[in-house]
Amino acid sequence: MSRIEALSGNEAVATAMRQINPDVVAAYPITPQTSTVQAFAGFVADGLVDTEFVTVESEHSAMSACVGASAAGARVMTATSSAGLALMWEILYIAASNRCPIVISLVNRALSGPINIHCDHADVMGMRDSGWIILFSENGQEAYDNLLQAVRIGEHPDVLLPVAVCQDGFITSHGTERVEIYDDDRVKAFVGEYQPQWPLLDLEKPKTYGAAGFHDVYYEHKRQQMEAMDDARVVIEEVSRAFSREFGGDYGLFEAYRLADAEVAIVVANSTAGTTKVVVDQLREDGVKAGLLKPRVFRPFPAQEMVEALGHLKAVAVLDRSTSFGAMDNAGPIFLETVAALAVHGLGAPVAGYVYGLGGRDILPHEIEAVFHELLDAAEKGRVAHRVQYLGVRE
Repeated sequence: MSRIEALSGNEAVATAMRQINPDVVAAYPITPQTSTVQAFAGFVADGLVDTEFVTVESEHSAMSACVGASAAGARVMTATSSAGLALMWEILYIAASNRCPIVISLVNRALSGPINIHCDHADVMGMRDSGWIILFSENGQEAYDNLLQAVRIGEHPDVLLPVAVCQDGFITSHGTERVEIYDDDRVKAFVGEYQPQWPLLDLEKPKTYGAAGFHDVYYEHKRQQMEAMDDARVVIEEVSRAFSREFGGDYGLFEAYRLADAEVAIVVANSTAGTTKVVVDQLREDGVKAGLLKPRVFRPFPAQEMVEALGHLKAVAVLDRSTSFGAMDNAGPIFLETVAALAVHGLGAPVAGYVYGLGGRDILPHEIEAVFHELLDAAEKGRVAHRVQYLGVRE
């Protein structure tokens, strides 16, 4: 039987890790991720898992150890944030190109400088082209559920790619909420036993990891990664349906909240989606047909599916908790991907981008409501007043 517990997002993730019982965890502490692995280390010390816990000297070493263990045939997990992820940079690409289905709990935090320990999405957006599958989580429940699904997604024989499960630093990682924890045996049955495809320790079939791949093979290697990422979209939906049948919930590539009959809508990920839902409900009471599209999967980016969900709208706003320096209007990555998808598929509804919440600055309901009112004006005029704005900044 499942049970309801009051847990922070980090505690929920650590609980999922205990239930998954990975073979190896290698990690290094960094705020606001630390309490995840601290809690899991307690499970190791208490003998509740069989995990080999590797205490390393840096995050670069942590991901290196994860790659080695995964190549050997182990089920591997880790966790980090911000500068810790940045220190893993080189090895993130190696993990993906070696087709290591490592799962990382990524607690989103701003990158320096100036030094900041609070939430934005600069860390995850920096890894968006590294070959990792990327999942977003609105709250602790979704972080827990996504971690369980991430194992099956990454280890699927058609995928074999690492998976990052994101949640917002301090906002959900340290905020205590109601989380439904499923029965240990049901979780174990859902994630299943890991069956490595090409383990180094299979001495009957010797193989090489990390060999040089020059121009005669490198391109084909990368093409295989692209195909695996394309296959991941189908696998993510299959795993989501299996999860819903077993545990309930409604997971897919994204959540469409009051979107079917909406005239204007916001696209926003992670915890801010929860605040936006409240604003949508309030505006509906006032007769405004507002809606929300909450991305769950950022890599692979579900362009076609998002276009189909947004195609009937009169105006759209995309909110990013990060920016792409030097990109068009210094816009955020989700905005840039969304407008590209809409343009490629010939949809001409006005689309506005908003950068918000950098360094953990709060975004308030009245600011989100103001975005919706600007969308109503754009819908009436057929164009946005400003292509990209910086929400809540002191200009």
